[in-house]
Amino acid sequence: MARYTGAVCRQCRREGKKLFLKGDRCYSDKCAIDERNKEKRKGAPGQHGQSRKKMSEYGMQLRAKQMTKKYYGVLEGQFHHYFEMAEKMQGKAGENLLVILESRLDNIVYRLGFAASRAQARQLVVHGHFTVNGRKVNIPSYLVKAGDTVAICDKSKATDSMKAIVEANDARPIPMWLEYNKDALSAKVSRLANREEIDIEVEEQLIVELYSK
Repeated sequence: MARYTGAVCRQCRREGKKLFLKGDRCYSDKCAIDERNKEKRKGAPGQHGQSRKKMSEYGMQLRAKQMTKKYYGVLEGQFHHYFEMAEKMQGKAGENLLVILESRLDNIVYRLGFAASRAQARQLVVHGHFTVNGRKVNIPSYLVKAGDTVAICDKSKATDSMKAIVEANDARPIPMWLEYNKDALSAKVSRLANREEIDIEVEEQLIVELYSK
Protein backbone atom coordinates (compact mmCIF):
# COMPACT_ATOMS: atom_id res chain seq x y z
CA MET A 1 0.00 0.00 0.00
CA ALA A 2 1.46 3.37 -1.04
CA ARG A 3 1.37 6.45 1.17
CA TYR A 4 -1.72 8.62 0.72
CA THR A 5 -1.03 11.59 -1.57
CA GLY A 6 -4.52 13.09 -1.93
CA ALA A 7 -6.09 16.08 -0.18
CA VAL A 8 -5.06 15.82 3.48
CA CYS A 9 -8.23 17.38 4.89
CA ARG A 10 -10.35 14.64 3.29
CA GLN A 11 -8.82 12.19 5.75
CA CYS A 12 -10.06 14.22 8.73
CA ARG A 13 -13.53 14.47 7.17
CA ARG A 14 -13.51 10.72 6.58
CA GLU A 15 -12.91 10.09 10.28
CA GLY A 16 -15.02 13.01 11.50
CA LYS A 17 -12.20 14.09 13.82
CA LYS A 18 -9.17 16.36 13.77
CA LEU A 19 -6.06 14.34 12.91
CA PHE A 20 -3.77 17.40 12.89
CA LEU A 21 -2.27 16.54 9.52
CA LYS A 22 -1.84 20.03 8.09
CA GLY A 23 -0.02 22.13 10.65
CA ASP A 24 -1.35 25.63 11.37
CA ARG A 25 -4.49 25.09 9.28
CA CYS A 26 -5.71 22.54 11.82
CA TYR A 27 -5.75 25.23 14.51
CA SER A 28 -7.55 27.83 12.39
CA ASP A 29 -11.15 28.32 11.24
CA LYS A 30 -10.12 26.93 7.84
CA CYS A 31 -9.95 23.43 9.30
CA ALA A 32 -12.33 20.94 7.65
CA ILE A 33 -13.39 19.80 11.14
CA ASP A 34 -14.23 23.06 12.87
CA GLU A 35 -17.18 22.88 15.25
CA ARG A 36 -17.28 26.69 15.51
CA ASN A 37 -18.24 27.04 11.87
CA LYS A 38 -21.74 25.61 11.38
CA GLU A 39 -21.54 26.11 7.62
CA LYS A 40 -18.79 23.54 7.23
CA ARG A 41 -19.66 20.44 5.24
CA LYS A 42 -20.58 17.56 7.53
CA GLY A 43 -19.96 13.88 6.97
CA ALA A 44 -17.37 11.99 4.99
CA PRO A 45 -16.16 13.21 1.57
CA GLY A 46 -17.71 11.84 -1.62
CA GLN A 47 -21.23 11.70 -2.99
CA HIS A 48 -22.35 9.09 -0.43
CA GLY A 49 -20.67 10.69 2.55
CA GLN A 50 -23.85 12.34 3.82
CA SER A 51 -25.93 9.16 3.83
CA ARG A 52 -23.74 6.65 5.59
CA LYS A 53 -25.56 3.66 7.09
CA LYS A 54 -25.09 2.40 10.63
CA MET A 55 -21.59 1.01 11.03
CA SER A 56 -21.07 -2.68 11.85
CA GLU A 57 -18.82 -3.93 14.65
CA TYR A 58 -16.12 -4.78 12.12
CA GLY A 59 -16.52 -1.34 10.54
CA MET A 60 -15.90 0.38 13.89
CA GLN A 61 -12.82 -1.75 14.51
CA LEU A 62 -11.46 -0.99 11.04
CA ARG A 63 -12.11 2.74 11.40
CA ALA A 64 -10.27 2.80 14.73
CA LYS A 65 -7.24 1.21 13.10
CA GLN A 66 -7.37 3.42 9.99
CA MET A 67 -7.73 6.60 12.03
CA THR A 68 -4.76 5.72 14.22
CA LYS A 69 -2.63 4.94 11.18
CA LYS A 70 -3.51 8.28 9.59
CA TYR A 71 -2.94 10.19 12.84
CA TYR A 72 0.64 8.93 13.13
CA GLY A 73 1.33 8.58 9.39
CA VAL A 74 2.13 4.87 9.56
CA LEU A 75 1.49 2.29 6.83
CA GLU A 76 -0.15 -1.08 7.39
CA GLY A 77 2.96 -3.30 7.54
CA GLN A 78 4.71 -1.17 10.12
CA PHE A 79 1.52 -0.64 12.10
CA HIS A 80 0.98 -4.39 12.35
CA HIS A 81 4.61 -4.81 13.42
CA TYR A 82 4.05 -2.31 16.24
CA PHE A 83 0.96 -4.24 17.31
CA GLU A 84 2.97 -7.47 17.51
CA MET A 85 5.52 -5.62 19.66
CA ALA A 86 2.73 -4.28 21.88
CA GLU A 87 1.30 -7.78 22.44
CA LYS A 88 4.64 -9.02 23.79
CA MET A 89 4.92 -6.18 26.31
CA GLN A 90 3.42 -6.21 29.79
CA GLY A 91 0.09 -4.44 30.16
CA LYS A 92 -2.73 -3.82 27.73
CA ALA A 93 -1.81 -4.33 24.07
CA GLY A 94 -3.88 -1.36 22.87
CA GLU A 95 -2.27 1.09 25.27
CA ASN A 96 1.18 -0.34 24.55
CA LEU A 97 0.56 0.24 20.84
CA LEU A 98 -0.16 3.93 21.36
CA VAL A 99 2.89 4.33 23.60
CA ILE A 100 5.09 2.80 20.89
CA LEU A 101 3.64 5.15 18.28
CA GLU A 102 4.22 8.13 20.58
CA SER A 103 7.88 7.15 20.96
CA ARG A 104 8.61 7.44 17.22
CA LEU A 105 11.19 10.13 16.52
CA ASP A 106 8.98 11.97 14.03
CA ASN A 107 6.17 12.15 16.60
CA ILE A 108 8.50 13.50 19.30
CA VAL A 109 9.84 16.12 16.88
CA TYR A 110 6.23 17.19 16.25
CA ARG A 111 5.32 17.16 19.95
CA LEU A 112 8.25 19.47 20.70
CA GLY A 113 7.09 22.01 18.11
CA PHE A 114 10.10 21.40 15.87
CA ALA A 115 7.67 20.75 12.99
CA ALA A 116 4.20 22.00 12.05
CA SER A 117 2.87 18.49 11.39
CA ARG A 118 4.01 14.90 11.63
CA ALA A 119 4.43 14.84 7.86
CA GLN A 120 6.82 17.78 8.06
CA ALA A 121 8.56 16.12 11.00
CA ARG A 122 9.20 12.99 8.91
CA GLN A 123 10.65 15.11 6.12
CA LEU A 124 12.93 17.05 8.49
CA VAL A 125 14.15 13.86 10.17
CA VAL A 126 14.95 12.25 6.80
CA HIS A 127 16.95 15.35 5.85
CA GLY A 128 19.11 14.89 8.95
CA HIS A 129 18.10 17.88 11.08
CA PHE A 130 17.94 16.02 14.42
CA THR A 131 20.15 14.06 16.78
CA VAL A 132 19.42 11.46 19.45
CA ASN A 133 21.98 11.41 22.23
CA GLY A 134 24.30 13.53 20.11
CA ARG A 135 24.21 11.24 17.05
CA LYS A 136 22.39 12.24 13.88
CA VAL A 137 19.36 10.04 13.17
CA ASN A 138 17.52 10.25 9.83
CA ILE A 139 14.97 7.47 10.41
CA PRO A 140 11.47 8.82 11.28
CA SER A 141 10.39 5.47 12.75
CA TYR A 142 13.33 5.36 15.17
CA LEU A 143 11.90 4.47 18.59
CA VAL A 144 13.22 6.77 21.27
CA LYS A 145 13.71 5.30 24.76
CA ALA A 146 13.40 6.80 28.23
CA GLY A 147 16.58 8.71 29.01
CA ASP A 148 17.31 9.65 25.39
CA THR A 149 17.83 13.27 24.39
CA VAL A 150 16.43 14.61 21.11
CA ALA A 151 17.86 17.86 19.74
CA ILE A 152 18.06 19.96 16.60
CA CYS A 153 21.49 19.67 14.95
CA ASP A 154 23.79 22.63 15.64
CA LYS A 155 24.01 23.43 11.94
CA SER A 156 20.23 23.36 11.54
CA LYS A 157 19.62 25.64 14.52
CA ALA A 158 21.20 28.52 12.63
CA THR A 159 19.01 28.24 9.54
CA ASP A 160 16.19 30.75 9.01
CA SER A 161 13.74 27.99 8.05
CA MET A 162 14.24 26.07 11.29
CA LYS A 163 14.07 29.24 13.36
CA ALA A 164 10.76 30.10 11.68
CA ILE A 165 9.30 26.65 12.37
CA VAL A 166 10.28 26.71 16.05
CA GLU A 167 8.94 30.25 16.49
CA ALA A 168 5.64 29.44 14.76
CA ASN A 169 5.03 26.44 17.03
CA ASP A 170 6.36 27.96 20.23
CA ALA A 171 2.92 28.02 21.89
CA ARG A 172 2.28 24.30 21.42
CA PRO A 173 2.07 22.56 24.83
CA ILE A 174 4.93 20.13 25.52
CA PRO A 175 3.96 16.73 26.99
CA MET A 176 4.92 16.16 30.63
CA TRP A 177 7.10 13.18 29.72
CA LEU A 178 9.45 15.42 27.70
CA GLU A 179 11.86 17.72 29.56
CA TYR A 180 12.20 20.57 27.09
CA ASN A 181 15.24 22.88 27.11
CA LYS A 182 14.17 25.93 25.10
CA ASP A 183 17.62 27.50 25.03
CA ALA A 184 19.33 24.36 23.73
CA LEU A 185 16.39 23.36 21.49
CA SER A 186 16.54 19.88 22.91
CA ALA A 187 14.48 17.61 25.14
CA LYS A 188 15.14 14.63 27.34
CA VAL A 189 12.64 11.78 27.31
CA SER A 190 12.21 11.46 31.08
CA ARG A 191 9.84 8.51 30.62
CA LEU A 192 7.51 7.07 28.02
CA ALA A 193 4.01 8.48 27.71
CA ASN A 194 1.02 6.92 29.45
CA ARG A 195 -2.46 6.57 27.95
CA GLU A 196 -3.90 9.57 29.79
CA GLU A 197 -1.29 11.82 28.16
CA ILE A 198 -1.97 10.66 24.59
CA ASP A 199 -4.62 12.90 23.06
CA ILE A 200 -5.81 10.75 20.16
CA GLU A 201 -9.56 10.07 20.44
CA VAL A 202 -9.63 6.38 19.64
CA GLU A 203 -10.84 3.24 21.40
CA GLU A 204 -7.62 1.25 21.09
CA GLN A 205 -9.37 -1.92 22.29
CA LEU A 206 -11.19 -1.97 18.93
CA ILE A 207 -7.81 -2.33 17.20
CA VAL A 208 -6.93 -5.24 19.48
CA GLU A 209 -10.23 -6.91 18.66
CA LEU A 210 -9.66 -6.43 14.93
CA TYR A 211 -6.23 -8.04 14.96
CA SER A 212 -7.50 -10.85 17.21
CA LYS A 213 -9.98 -12.09 14.61
